[in-house]
Amino acid sequence: MSFGDPNNPYGQQQPPAPQGQPGYGYPQQAPQGVPPQGGYGYPQQGQPPYGGMPPQAPGTIQANNGYINVAGLGTVQVATMGRRFGARLIDGVAVSVIVWILMAIGFAGALGLADTVKDCGTDYASATYQQCVNDQAQAAGGMIAALFGMIALIGIATMLYEWLMIAFVGATLGKMALGLKVVKENTGQAPGLGGGFIRWIIPIVGVFLCYIGAVLVYLSPFFDNSGKLQGWHDRAAGTIVVKTK
Repeated sequence: MSFGDPNNPYGQQQPPAPQGQPGYGYPQQAPQGVPPQGGYGYPQQGQPPYGGMPPQAPGTIQANNGYINVAGLGTVQVATMGRRFGARLIDGVAVSVIVWILMAIGFAGALGLADTVKDCGTDYASATYQQCVNDQAQAAGGMIAALFGMIALIGIATMLYEWLMIAFVGATLGKMALGLKVVKENTGQAPGLGGGFIRWIIPIVGVFLCYIGAVLVYLSPFFDNSGKLQGWHDRAAGTIVVKTK
C-alpha cells in the first residue's frame, strides 16, 4: 500500500503543467526578479484606486480644460476673458460715477471762488483797488488749488476702489456682478494689501506709456500658455481670477 500524497489517495501521478503556465490548482512562485501581480480589482501600492486620476498639486491645470486646483478652494474654474472684460466695463461705469461726483463738487467750489472776481475799476492808486486785486489773486489761486485737489481726489478714489476691494474682498463691483474673484494662487485667499497693490500698480505704470502699456497688461492673459489666463499683473502678485458662480 502506498502512503503518498493524501490529496491523491489512488496514487495517480499528476500530469505535468504545460511549460510557461501555472499548474492546475497549485499556486506558483513568481520567477526570480519578477514582482508578483496583484489580485483582481485591488489597487497596487502607490497607484490611484480603480483607474482614478492621481491627486494633483495645487495650481495644476487639469488637462487645460479651464479647471484648476487651488489650495483651500479645491477645483475651481478659471475666469474667461469675456467675463473679465465685462467686469472691467462695469467697473468703468462705477468709477465714472465717482469721478463725475467729485468733478461736480470741484466745479461747484471753483464757481464759488469765481464769483468773488469783480471789476476793480481804474483808480489804481486807491486802497480799494489794491484790495480788489489781492482778492482776485486769492480767488485765482483758490481755483487752481481746487482743480488740483479734484484731480488728486479722483486719483485717490479710483486707487482705493480697485486696490482695497481686491485686497480685502478679492472682487470689485464688476467682478461681484459677474461672479468672479481674485485669489492668491498658493492659498486661495484674498490677495491682501501687498498683492492688491502690486496688481493695481502695474497697469497704472502702463498708463504713463500713452496707455499702451496698460492695454498690453490687460490683454496679457491671452499670452499665457499655462491655461491659467494669468496676466502680467497676476503673475507679479501671485494671483489668479476664478469663477464663483
